[in-house]
Amino acid sequence: MKEELIIAGFGGQGVLSMGKILAYSGVMQNYEVSWMPSYGPEMRGGTANVTVMISDRPISSPIAHDYDTAIILNQQSMDKFEERVKPGGVLIYDTNGIVRHPVRKDIRIYTIDATAEAARMGNSRLFNTMILGGYLKVRPVVTLENVFKGLEKSLPERAHKSLPANQEAIRIGMGLIKEHEAE
Repeated sequence: MKEELIIAGFGGQGVLSMGKILAYSGVMQNYEVSWMPSYGPEMRGGTANVTVMISDRPISSPIAHDYDTAIILNQQSMDKFEERVKPGGVLIYDTNGIVRHPVRKDIRIYTIDATAEAARMGNSRLFNTMILGGYLKVRPVVTLENVFKGLEKSLPERAHKSLPANQEAIRIGMGLIKEHEAE
């Protein structure tokens, strides 16, 4: 098993945190893991992405040019990474702010309205863990138990009071994700 994943959006959306949670989860599951963030100097509001690789075999390079899965959180990232999903791969995107929807027929496409659900719940900070839950529903590369351990490991201790809300957001995200209907 090997999963090459890109998570891409704006700084401040929890892109790097999602990747870190997945990386820690893979470590908890005794997988080989690579976590490689990329962001501009402006951080919040600028573009950010992270490549995560999880494998049951050694990872020869942390650099990927094409991905098994892409999680897309803004239009710029859709424009940049849609074509880099391997045929037969998965593209997951939050519909908020996406004006040009993906058109490929050789990949599986899923939508998740995490922005709207997090706003409805009154806690926009849960957005990224909802997205993570949707991803795990489609690509269960690590167990939920290890994701919760990875979540605890990646959050600073001062934020541990938010663990139950984030765990619930992961479960909610698993219910929100929908396969995109071809037009």
